[in-house]
Amino acid sequence: MSGPGAHRDVVVTGLGVVSALGSGVDANWRRLLAGQTGLGPIEGFDVAGNTVTQGGGVDMSPLDAHQKGKLRRADRTVRLAVEASRQALIDAGWMSEDSGGDDALVGRDVANLWGCGCGPCGTLYQSNVRFAAKGAKGMRPSTVPSCMANSISAGVSIQFGLRGTNQVIVSACTSSTNAIGQGFRWIRHGYADAVLCGGVEAFFDPFYYGVWNNLGVLSTLPDAESALRPFDRDRAGTLLGEGAGALLLESAEHAAQRGAALRGTLLGYGETSDGTHLTAPSVDGQAEAIRRALSDAGAAAEDLVYINAHGTATAANDTTECRSIAEALGDAGAKIPVGASKSYFGHTLGASGALESIVTLLALEHRTAPANLNLDHADPDCTATFVGHEPQPLAHGLAMKNSFGFGGGNGVLIFGPGRAP
Repeated sequence: MSGPGAHRDVVVTGLGVVSALGSGVDANWRRLLAGQTGLGPIEGFDVAGNTVTQGGGVDMSPLDAHQKGKLRRADRTVRLAVEASRQALIDAGWMSEDSGGDDALVGRDVANLWGCGCGPCGTLYQSNVRFAAKGAKGMRPSTVPSCMANSISAGVSIQFGLRGTNQVIVSACTSSTNAIGQGFRWIRHGYADAVLCGGVEAFFDPFYYGVWNNLGVLSTLPDAESALRPFDRDRAGTLLGEGAGALLLESAEHAAQRGAALRGTLLGYGETSDGTHLTAPSVDGQAEAIRRALSDAGAAAEDLVYINAHGTATAANDTTECRSIAEALGDAGAKIPVGASKSYFGHTLGASGALESIVTLLALEHRTAPANLNLDHADPDCTATFVGHEPQPLAHGLAMKNSFGFGGGNGVLIFGPGRAP
């Protein structure tokens, strides 16, 4: 470790994904290229009484092969985060597929930084149900640690014996983009050699899903496969999804010393706050975050070959984001293909930045952008060059990932393709 004040290159050496499309990077990428959505009827709890009953649920059965004992009983967010982490650590060559994982990395000085907007919702809901039924005397002592937001990062740290700091960042839909950005800064400036960054969300319970249903931003279109339509003229709102994405970041020097293969490079990060409204997005705030990310990367708009948009399929967000891109990137921005991933996964809130960053890295790696599902007629107020109904070849270059959230938080990452260490 070089120590504070260093300015080091940051690379991505491992990726892990659990989403409505399935478990594993390769499985997700195949379905992305095939244009297959993971959205469908919500299962796992009674959705009666909700106007919208569709979303992106995760099949947890593949996790059972790797998760035993107490982990099986942990909150869904912890289980998803642990599985995405396991995949990323294997991908990075830090553990093998058959090593189990309980003590595979004991003693490693690896930081562990996660983004989550909602926390361990399932455990919180069940605890409130128990309190309503039995009162204070009926509450289990384990409720406190189980309901902490940082039970997610702590669970990952304990599972894999990671001895670096563990933290959870909570900033709504920008949470995991902020987590990746902070991990990037820790490595760049010498505070860590490796950071396991990620995002996770699991909120399909009667309370939390119910309040989102009543917010009025979910799509009421009846067909789940076509209900989520980012940037389309006929969009009607978003749909929620659960899942987790993990990225192992390392300094280029650290990765080279162990001969690691690179999944990509992370070059810049920009963040701002609108300072105007709790839920209404701001062109000024978003555009400034884009400019700061490019400046941090030492890059120009002309270097970008792909933009993975926040793209929630809500009227205010989509039009604001397109205006922000135009404001920040000028004429060059109008030529860059823009893709939106939420029609595949659903809007995974705090996890969206991590999941969509992985899509962005895979697009650079394969020089191919997945199609935009359900973008049949672009909204005339959304002036941009969008990826069409088929995957689009990409030139060699950089990519930008946007995340914008409630609370006015804006986070933007600039990625590059992998290079030999």
